[in-house]
Amino acid sequence: MARVFNFSAGPAVLPEEVLRSAAAEMLDYNGCGMSVMEMSHRSKVFQSILDDAEADLRDLMNIPSNYKVLFLQGGAYQQFAAVPMNLMQNKVADYIVTGQWAKKAWQEAKIYGQANAVASSADKNFSYIPDCSDLPISDNADYVYICQNNTIYGTTFHSLPNTKGKPLVADVSSCFLSEPVDVSKYGMIYGGAQKNIGPAGVVIAIIREDLIREDVLPGTPTMLRYKTHADNGSLFNTPPVYGIYICGKVFKWLKDMGGLEVMAQRNRDKAAILYDFLDNSKLFHGTVEKDSRSLMNVPFVTGNDEMDAKFVKAAEAAGFVNLKGHRTVGGMRASIYNAMPREGVEKLVDFMTAFEKKEG
Repeated sequence: MARVFNFSAGPAVLPEEVLRSAAAEMLDYNGCGMSVMEMSHRSKVFQSILDDAEADLRDLMNIPSNYKVLFLQGGAYQQFAAVPMNLMQNKVADYIVTGQWAKKAWQEAKIYGQANAVASSADKNFSYIPDCSDLPISDNADYVYICQNNTIYGTTFHSLPNTKGKPLVADVSSCFLSEPVDVSKYGMIYGGAQKNIGPAGVVIAIIREDLIREDVLPGTPTMLRYKTHADNGSLFNTPPVYGIYICGKVFKWLKDMGGLEVMAQRNRDKAAILYDFLDNSKLFHGTVEKDSRSLMNVPFVTGNDEMDAKFVKAAEAAGFVNLKGHRTVGGMRASIYNAMPREGVEKLVDFMTAFEKKEG
């Protein structure tokens, strides 16, 4: 069967070159006589894979030397608890609630201290990013938290909030490596790899060293302490070995493609093709305010549930899969991550154009 165009929000499409390279090495990685799947995480061969992955990520993102890179497990969801456990020195943190995942992180933080929602876009079903230029940041807040790109609702922060000197913590799961970022503007960046980097099972965290402390909240499990993993080079316990290996291949693919500046332009071009169509369509329309639109996740609707379902079914039959929108938004959603080729977006728009003519 031919490969489909996979618009899944995650786990999501991976670069075909990466998959072919991994397939060629499935039985024998680099002449060692075994698969990476079978490899000891304590071996010199895997240590080289891990070291190369970190070095390439640091190079891609220009990560300053005073930030640690950690390869973790537990999904981004686990970080909803780990962040306050490790960072809530004053037991106060401010959250900007722009979607379901930021809301869940905020609710989880309430277990550990005073978590304030200092801004929210819930009033319009999270269809925009609120003005964050002058927020009521708490004087004793340990950090300010955002979900930088909202996978479900298709919004993104095009400019970072004014945290008034407090460390910024960002969940970047669905926009990781989609464009250049100034890491020094964050206290911590983290994200699940399964949307824009690699397979499910890996969480990458980039943390400023002064935020990696001994004095975490009482009761914080050993496995949820950032210091545990920083002190052990992400090898405190058995890491997701194969997932890290694939992430490393994606990092090399990104470098071969020209880095994050080139990837950002590719992503802007792809998104423009789809948004331009939606802005001029009589049948389909987007659900996000224009100045808050994501380059990665594009939700859209027809305004009729039956027509939406008909479109999703027809699209799948034509080789465009995983377009059904999240239940809280409805309609459709096209996730067009780094590995989605321009051709996939162009062909989707061609299909939508034909569908509109037929149904209009």
